[in-house]
Amino acid sequence: MRKIRKAIFIIAGMALMFLALPNNNTFAQKLPKRIMIQATARGQSTQLGRMFSVNIHIEELSTPEDQKALLNAFKAKGNEGLVNALSKMKGKGRLAITGTLGYDVNYIRRFKGTDGTTILRMVTDRPITFGENWYDSRSSDYNLSALEIVIPPNKKKSTGTLLPACQFKIDKENQLEIEAYQNPWTLLNIMRR
Repeated sequence: MRKIRKAIFIIAGMALMFLALPNNNTFAQKLPKRIMIQATARGQSTQLGRMFSVNIHIEELSTPEDQKALLNAFKAKGNEGLVNALSKMKGKGRLAITGTLGYDVNYIRRFKGTDGTTILRMVTDRPITFGENWYDSRSSDYNLSALEIVIPPNKKKSTGTLLPACQFKIDKENQLEIEAYQNPWTLLNIMRR
């Protein structure tokens, strides 16, 4: 079996996207109508050629208080503090990958750009499988999942990125970064239902 190398992944807006971006255009209440998004995830690099479906159901959006709680937990105890704080939050939606029952997404934010672009950003604690726990595999250290979807006004060129297993950390320059267990997955054919 080939060893999968860590893919260290820093995207300009993505490293801070889940926690530190304040925005006045963020809704913080239960949505009047559920948002359902369907997409196809396409692998890159070591996962090249692999594809699967992703279904996202969003019932409500996270509040600024949720954001503050996560920032405080991360500042106090790093990634482990963030995972603990997320696990105590109520689910705001659900993420399901083909072949799984899916799991709750505990932190969801929606940002509106000045050009009409909508950005959905999600992060949640990832369920660790029995096999990962039993064998104490390296993947069990990557106990978060993250997702970003960018929907432009014309909705035909929507893009997205999925990190099924990742962790947040501070690099040598004191910048927040996301470290992925494997390469990020590109989301294609994004449709809002």
